[in-house]
Amino acid sequence: MNYFAPRTAAERYAKGRPFFHPPLVRRIGELISAAEPFGRALDVGCGTGLSTLALKSLARQVVGVDVSAEMLAHAPKEAGLSFCLASAERLPFGEGAFDLLTACQSFHWLDRVKFLAEARRVLRGGGWLVVYDNYFTARMEGAEPFGRWHRDTYLRRFPVPPRGSLSFTPEEAAREGFGLRAEERFENTYGFTKGELVDFLVTHSNVIAAVEGKGDDLEEVRRWLSEGVAPFFAGEGRRQFVFDAPVWCLRRA
Repeated sequence: MNYFAPRTAAERYAKGRPFFHPPLVRRIGELISAAEPFGRALDVGCGTGLSTLALKSLARQVVGVDVSAEMLAHAPKEAGLSFCLASAERLPFGEGAFDLLTACQSFHWLDRVKFLAEARRVLRGGGWLVVYDNYFTARMEGAEPFGRWHRDTYLRRFPVPPRGSLSFTPEEAAREGFGLRAEERFENTYGFTKGELVDFLVTHSNVIAAVEGKGDDLEEVRRWLSEGVAPFFAGEGRRQFVFDAPVWCLRRA
């Protein structure tokens, strides 16, 4: 199933996904030595447009594309941003239309070969393709048992759905017409209250597969999650969680 097509999932996504993107995009700018803003950037698999919004710091005009009309309905409306309903494997743009193309938290859902061919087509010569993510590691600062709860309780009830890999080798990049110019992974933290953490967890494809896919009752799921994470928030309004951000920067030959 397309985990991000249902209206109810998109509504939860718009409410519960954190805007962690700006520091990652700043680091991307450093990795590709973006001294001046690019003319046009394309954000593939943009969802509700948070990653697209962050790209405004690197480009004067930014286009976000996604296959979910429900997700795009929540995209921000700002000058310099536009959005398009389209597949990453069939981008409705001409050859060499963009200077920079990014895929944030979407690459592992795509047909790898078809997407890379399209990325190569719509990028100008020397243009950049940046694939990045920001994984929830389930490491709560100062509360090691949370990781065990996430692994042994949460993931047992809500297993991770099948998805593709997220990695590149120089040989693969060259085969697809790119040079792998930079690769990095770094940790960053984000704070959640108990309610915000529950709102975030119900946006995960794990939960969407159970609720929209199998018909689990959302309110029961929320109660179960709230009771499960409550002991880790005793006496604390907000707790910090570690995220792991891998970044691959490829340049079109």
